[in-house]
Amino acid sequence: MAKNRSNRIGVWYKKRQAVSIDGFGALAFCFLFLLAVGMGGLRVLPKNMAGAIFTMVSLGGLLYYLGSHLPIVRTYFGGGSVFTTIGAALLAGMGYVPASTLSTIKSFLTTSNFLEFYIVALIVSAIFKMDRALVLKATVRFLPVAFLTMTLTFFVVSLVGQLVGLGFFHTALFVTFPMMAGGVGAGIVPLSSIYGAALGQPSGAILSQLFPPLVLSNLLAIIAAGLLVKNTEKSPWNGQGKLLRERFGTTEGAGFQGSFSAEQVLVGMMTALALYMLGLLLHQLLPVVNAFAFLILLTVVVKAAGLLPARYEQGAVAFGQLIVKTMTHALLAGVGLTLLDLSALVSTLSWQLVLCVIVSILSMMGIAGFLGKVFGLYPVETAVTAGLANNSMGGTGNVAVLSAANRMNLIAFAQMGNRIGGAIVLVIAGILVTIWG
Repeated sequence: MAKNRSNRIGVWYKKRQAVSIDGFGALAFCFLFLLAVGMGGLRVLPKNMAGAIFTMVSLGGLLYYLGSHLPIVRTYFGGGSVFTTIGAALLAGMGYVPASTLSTIKSFLTTSNFLEFYIVALIVSAIFKMDRALVLKATVRFLPVAFLTMTLTFFVVSLVGQLVGLGFFHTALFVTFPMMAGGVGAGIVPLSSIYGAALGQPSGAILSQLFPPLVLSNLLAIIAAGLLVKNTEKSPWNGQGKLLRERFGTTEGAGFQGSFSAEQVLVGMMTALALYMLGLLLHQLLPVVNAFAFLILLTVVVKAAGLLPARYEQGAVAFGQLIVKTMTHALLAGVGLTLLDLSALVSTLSWQLVLCVIVSILSMMGIAGFLGKVFGLYPVETAVTAGLANNSMGGTGNVAVLSAANRMNLIAFAQMGNRIGGAIVLVIAGILVTIWG
């Protein structure tokens, strides 16, 4: 009898352990999720980092698990990353998440700028993980592809806008440029100020016109990234996460191997933040160049020249791995809850705008993939990093796009094209709006 009872308990334990959500068993995670829901519903969730992280991890883990296991979603709609981002946006838009909880999460992501902290960790660790001899080889091939893709797509989309009645100039200024400007804070916000000064209009009114194409392109870029990778899994054009084609070598270096200590993580965090601080200083001296662009360039130079001892590089890689493995699902949920306004998007859509955005997404993928092949890069990885990432909402969009494509190791390249390309877009837009205005 005792043996039979023991067997029954063992079977029940195995069933519970069969479901694992971000390292938690099913019952444990259900408790965490219900606790987060209860705290938010009772309006007693702490309005600080603890409350934000607890809610984001609880919701993000659940949505990602569902998206990764629901048959149709995981096969045709980009899987866990897409489901987490869009699912969270739908929950917020339908009023299922209390306003106080949304305010707490938005403050944590933007005011406290955890998003920036996450991206810094990701960029530095991704570059330091690459093989030193191949960092520059990948960079000098990637940047021309990214810039050429943006240039050709600009003309394609603007011509389509002319054909459907929006006008070439209007499409260029109010549809194409917002999608390529590098997101919200570093993209359409300064772009609206540039347009406002040139056209003599309030920048707030202009910003409301620039936001819809950016949000829609970001949403479609996430979905397209997941579908592209899913449908090219066995294709020779898919580098399985590598950017440089085999005849040029691999982009992956030895990186960090094995376990890491708390001290190594601290060393890695301070190494990454020190590079970011230097990027901010350079941005103050040359404001036209984004701080993240300087961060990328600095990290590439440091890596290529071998200026840091291996233990600092390995510490930065360990720090990045820790952040990515623990906070990506939570961050996707936070972005969906607070930074992806689906209701505002739906209310301002027209079929002409939707068509132009779809053409932009397809052009970015196709042109970047083709040019990537010409320049010795894997087409799928290039289509994601040099194409779709440049139709996303900057840092938040890059994370979502690369997560949907399972290509987070290429964040440095996505940011490289996004930030440097976005800065160039702002300069060109400022010149053209003055001429056309």
